[in-house]
Amino acid sequence: MNAAWETIGTMVRRRRAENPGPMTLDGTNSYVVAAPGARGLVVVDPGPLLEDHLADLAGAGAVELILITHHHGDHTDGSARLHELTGAPVRAALPEFCLGADALYDGELIHAGGLTLEVLATPGHTSDSLCFAVTLGESGDHLADIEAGHEAVIFTGDTILGSGSTVICHPDGKLGDYLVSLALLRNRGRNTHGRQVAALPGHGPVLRDIAAAAQGYEEHRASRIAEVSHAVELLHKDGIAEPTPAQVASIVYGDIPENLQGAAQLSVEAQLAYLRR
Repeated sequence: MNAAWETIGTMVRRRRAENPGPMTLDGTNSYVVAAPGARGLVVVDPGPLLEDHLADLAGAGAVELILITHHHGDHTDGSARLHELTGAPVRAALPEFCLGADALYDGELIHAGGLTLEVLATPGHTSDSLCFAVTLGESGDHLADIEAGHEAVIFTGDTILGSGSTVICHPDGKLGDYLVSLALLRNRGRNTHGRQVAALPGHGPVLRDIAAAAQGYEEHRASRIAEVSHAVELLHKDGIAEPTPAQVASIVYGDIPENLQGAAQLSVEAQLAYLRR
């Protein structure tokens, strides 16, 4: 492996794509995962259509399956090319992003790379967002394997990032769904008798404790919802009966850079829809 690769524990390697930006942080994380000594491996999120990046993923070993966390192009644009390079099927929640295989479903157990990967539906960032829970144990019961001391990670895509906060891509993504997904991940991380489960995000560094990360996200969302509600009250007092997302964002997110204002307005739209509900 060259310097572009990072080893995480005994079953995961990560290659970061060279596509940094305001929404991708330092680039999209692509992961290869396999049990030690396994003949095949799984790629999670091929990333963008960058030949060097995809060639490295294809050369990491015998790719037997390609998994997608959600449909955004910085995670999926390289899928078809990696499928060409490896012949491995591509699976996602949405059928139109699958190649040579069926769509994934919540609770599905996938046996590949010498491991069992559990599919977790975690809508919110997008309606099709998924996470993948993996433990190194052989029982297939993730909680039992974690309790037994086996290595455990959850690939979180853009549901939980390594730094910053996740954008709710309204109207496809919904804040109510997202809060349910965060509670699911928090509970999955805590139901382990004190053993930590790492979050491996689509962007940014690894987070050692997914339960703590999910709780931090929940607290941040609660704070933002309160700020949006207060901003709406202020605008009502100024005689604005139906504040626009831009007007609310100017109060709540007025300190963020111009190139992130669009994302801020998306989040405000999701928060306003949540409050109206």
